[in-house]
Amino acid sequence: MWFCATRASDLADPGAFRRIQVGRESVLVVRGHDGELRAFLNVCRHRGALICTETEGQVRRTLRCPYHAWTYALDGKLVAAPNIGSLQDDSGSPIDRVAYGLIPVALREWLGYAWVCLANEPPAFEADVIGAVTGRLGDAAAIDHYGMERLAVGKRVVYDVAANWKLIVENFMECYHCATIHPELVEVLPEFAKGYAAQYYVGHGAEFGDRVDGFTVDGRAGFEALPGLTPEQDRKYFAITIRPTVFVNLVPDHVIFHRMYPMAHDRTIVECDWLYAPDVIESGGVLDHSVELFHRVNEQDFAACERTQPAMSSRAYRQGGVLVPAEHHIAEFHAWTRQRIEDPQC
Repeated sequence: MWFCATRASDLADPGAFRRIQVGRESVLVVRGHDGELRAFLNVCRHRGALICTETEGQVRRTLRCPYHAWTYALDGKLVAAPNIGSLQDDSGSPIDRVAYGLIPVALREWLGYAWVCLANEPPAFEADVIGAVTGRLGDAAAIDHYGMERLAVGKRVVYDVAANWKLIVENFMECYHCATIHPELVEVLPEFAKGYAAQYYVGHGAEFGDRVDGFTVDGRAGFEALPGLTPEQDRKYFAITIRPTVFVNLVPDHVIFHRMYPMAHDRTIVECDWLYAPDVIESGGVLDHSVELFHRVNEQDFAACERTQPAMSSRAYRQGGVLVPAEHHIAEFHAWTRQRIEDPQC
């Protein structure tokens, strides 16, 4: 499937790279000298050493394996190796610098992020990724009004969660827990106290409370609404799940974007970006009250998931839980997960 790798603006200059883990594979996303983003398996073709071990960084011209100094251009082509002129492949032919270059990984840019897919024949991005947003909002153009590709990262928090990524998805898809563990959130979005998540109905956005002026920890006013929003999007919160590992939270003056990196069956790294109009960042606007609301929500949610993880192997939960009507999305997610596991092509 398509996996959200990194914010494209984080790799602004030629030679900037980011290493991410996608399942068992280490993947490099790198900005080329031509300005294009590309992705490759982070594996030297010679003896399989990792080329980059740093999470992110900057190279001047090439990517060089520290083991035997095989060296690759930013477009993946093999450009140098010790005694390369005398090297031969298994058939006795000279080394083909393109054929023995880095293994490419499919990459698409959307919403200001780079998305990668490890499949030899990736599924249609428009159906799997854009279609998930359209199916939630009910309008293909609705997310375009937020102009996410033009927004700037005002704050990024990285959470190391001792829980399986699927538990985090389940938690995000329902709001039966909101009144119990999210007091600040239900003050801003009173309908969440009833237990139904914003994702319950296609096109539905949860409305701010009558005495709430902005999506902030205490309901105070935030910033001016993002240009391009429609009246139907003002004073509302929309939540979107893009499977397998992305959450998008839309509010009038900013966007909160989660991407998950599953590291083990009981560990997930979650990177959360708070995105604002560039002039808000440039003017030195105080983001604390805006960021603090969802930061608390994140900490509350992840603590709940960590309480759940130890019981996943208990015989008391072997048949799964008891889902109430407000959690119908979880049942659908379970069915989707089983289908992915049972499908040999997955």
